[in-house]
Amino acid sequence: MLDRKTTLLDLYARLYKAFGPRHWWPADSGFEVAVGAILTQNTAWRNVTKAIANLKAGRLLSPRGLYDVPAPDLAKAIRPSGYYNVKARRLKHFVHFLFEESDGDFDQLFTKDFDTLREKLLSVNGIGPETADSILLYAGNKPTFVVDAYTRRILFRHNCTAEEIPYDELRNFFMDCLKPDTTMFNEYHALLVHLGHTFCARKDPKCTECPARGWNEE
Repeated sequence: MLDRKTTLLDLYARLYKAFGPRHWWPADSGFEVAVGAILTQNTAWRNVTKAIANLKAGRLLSPRGLYDVPAPDLAKAIRPSGYYNVKARRLKHFVHFLFEESDGDFDQLFTKDFDTLREKLLSVNGIGPETADSILLYAGNKPTFVVDAYTRRILFRHNCTAEEIPYDELRNFFMDCLKPDTTMFNEYHALLVHLGHTFCARKDPKCTECPARGWNEE
């Protein structure tokens, strides 16, 4: 078994060679990224794009727009994303947090100390570690590694980690071994997601065709 740093760098190189840059996260603004990170919980991205389009059409996709819109109207707009009543409340919690912390100025939010901001985001009702790190990395351009079900599945199937490894332990697995590079963390996570979509599915994975096959073996 290779050392962890070499192993992770090799996986990144293999995936980048196989898939190329993923240009993720698709959005017109950092605030849209944050909204998308909340909407994508427990749903496919195609459903999120429909909800985002509805918010744009209703001129709601701004801190003030989400703050002022009544929750039932917001829920109606984001209905395509599923769990729309729950997600409407979560969006409301997030924008209230944004106004409390930076008077609704999304960019100003990210001038705060990273660890403090991550802790504050995690205190917002409905924002868990994956959503918080997605907002920090993709919207705030902060060097934090996003862990999701694909990451956990891929590393477990290649005998790198336990199947039920806690989120922060798996996140640290990457962050302890790799330099804090926002661009790489962004690309690496997107490549893992693409690998999970195309080869490392939960059922019927395409192991013999997978570009990651044998990546952690000598």
